Amino acid sequence: MFENLTDRLTKTIRNLRGVGKLTEENMADALKDVHTALLSADVNFKVAGEFVDNVKKDCIGQEVLKSVSPGQQIVKIINDNLVTMLGEGATQLSDKKPLRIMMVGLHGSGKTTSSVKLAYFLKKKGYTPALVACDVYRPAAIDQLEALAKKEGFPVYTDRESKNVVQIGKAARKWAEENQIDALIFDTAGRLQIDTNLIKEIQELKKLVDPQEVLLVADSALGQEAVNVAKHFHDAVALTGIVLTKLDGDARGGAALSMKAVTGTPIKMIGTGEKLENFEVFHPSRMAQRILGMGDVVSLVEKAQEGIDKEESDRLEQKVKRAQFDLEDFLGQLNVLKKMGSLSSLAGMIPGMPKTEIGETQERQLRRTEAIILSMTFKERRNPKILNGSRRLRIAKGSGTQVKDVNQLIKQFEGMVKMMKSFKGSKGKKMEEQMRKMAESKGMAGLPF
Repeated sequence: MFENLTDRLTKTIRNLRGVGKLTEENMADALKDVHTALLSADVNFKVAGEFVDNVKKDCIGQEVLKSVSPGQQIVKIINDNLVTMLGEGATQLSDKKPLRIMMVGLHGSGKTTSSVKLAYFLKKKGYTPALVACDVYRPAAIDQLEALAKKEGFPVYTDRESKNVVQIGKAARKWAEENQIDALIFDTAGRLQIDTNLIKEIQELKKLVDPQEVLLVADSALGQEAVNVAKHFHDAVALTGIVLTKLDGDARGGAALSMKAVTGTPIKMIGTGEKLENFEVFHPSRMAQRILGMGDVVSLVEKAQEGIDKEESDRLEQKVKRAQFDLEDFLGQLNVLKKMGSLSSLAGMIPGMPKTEIGETQERQLRRTEAIILSMTFKERRNPKILNGSRRLRIAKGSGTQVKDVNQLIKQFEGMVKMMKSFKGSKGKKMEEQMRKMAESKGMAGLPF
């Protein structure tokens, strides 16, 4: 989302390298570029102006340390101010039990999908979540909520005969208490911030439900309008946080940079894709690092640890050491990679990688590789040496690829196994130890190196 802003800020920082001191004169053009970059990213104009003023105040007159370049200093100053703008501090959801959360927002902002994603997130945190269908106006809204929740077995409280949202909320609270549900998520109807009747409805629902969290679900593609929406809803129901959706899209991202500064309401969760697991806690410091092209290694490691089973990791480590890694194991690792997210989103977390063009071509190659392996029998995956010409032809037809694609995959896999065998000696042990030390220094201890 922030590619253009990242490119512009990186260029500005690069132009400051080589100067001995950050002065008002050599900062003037740089700050102008920063201001322009923020406005082009749809950042609220007042927020952009205040941001540049704060950076200027922090920069002017600072002596450049011998071990630190002006470019590095400006990165630190801009990073600190970005973190402040994005909402340093309280971005965590309440951890109380029972927990009640109201989801509010405009039509089409993604409330229903985000409600189920939130239930999935809370389940991983040890809660027993359920959902309440409070959208009694949109056709098939209840059906959509039930269909999404059914995939993960989340219970849904519904009353298809009633149009009284407040009474539905009251009955749902009692139902939750009777069924030992400790996280109740109210999926309300989409409404315009100027629709006084519907705004009054959620005000009354809030009063009766007494939620610990009132979250505005906002589409990041709305740009500056999303900021106005957040302000109106905050004035009406005193929001406790914002869920920013569609951060995997190509919107300019200004909403994310402006919301906290304008409304005082922190962004607490972000949606980064269509899958239920593409929903995570918003960390201002990590987002600031991504915007400045420094990646987000911490989030990358967290995603990896979520997808890695410890026993399976130990088993694979032993197989790699003995050079017994086969295509069945490789397929398992592809599944872990898919759980972590798209290749482009993972690349954005690696320092220096956001500019790398990882798109549909690479994703398509990954899907083709998976299709080829899935078209093999279990015996063939375990022992690729038996893949003769007729077997490879059958696999190509079954996966919708060509024999040359199958041959290329087998060749690459054989090369990988050959490399593993070269690690079996003393040189390999030395390299393994170096990788372990590096992992521990980066906070990645426990990963299968």
